[in-house]
Amino acid sequence: MTLLDEVGIDVGAKISPILASELGERFAPPQAFEQLLADDRKGRKNGKGFYQYNDKSSKKKLVDESVYGVLGLTPNDVHDSDIVAQRCTVQMLNEAVRCLEQGIIASARDGDIGAIFGIGFPPFLGGPFKYIDSLGVDNVVAILQGYQQQFGERFEPCQLLVDMAQEGRTFY
Repeated sequence: MTLLDEVGIDVGAKISPILASELGERFAPPQAFEQLLADDRKGRKNGKGFYQYNDKSSKKKLVDESVYGVLGLTPNDVHDSDIVAQRCTVQMLNEAVRCLEQGIIASARDGDIGAIFGIGFPPFLGGPFKYIDSLGVDNVVAILQGYQQQFGERFEPCQLLVDMAQEGRTFY
């Protein structure tokens, strides 16, 4: 949400269909874009997005609670934040492996270095490939398959991960 507010919700809405057409349904844009743009929410650039921009003294971003009404949501604390973080993380790990599988990156090491320096992946985890090894490739595949059953195809593990799990291989 922070990145989307910084880059611009309008920019996200514009590039999402392009990503979906090039990379498949797992990149389908959320329907929420229409609702957000209809309420003139573009993020930081116009001071109206997911966060409040009127209090410059606060170091912590405060959620603009009015966004829930725009999206027709009622916030609750039912979701376990660890589960939400895991769902986001395993999708990113899967996409990193997909980049290796498709030759977008040449090696796991390149992917780890690129993720640490390029997108701020936590260096203490060693990068996405090193992190997958520490979790266990078979565990990552099992987690993805569980979420795939629960939430759909966007969690389908890429073939390289499945093959590695079956063969007991690691990236390092």
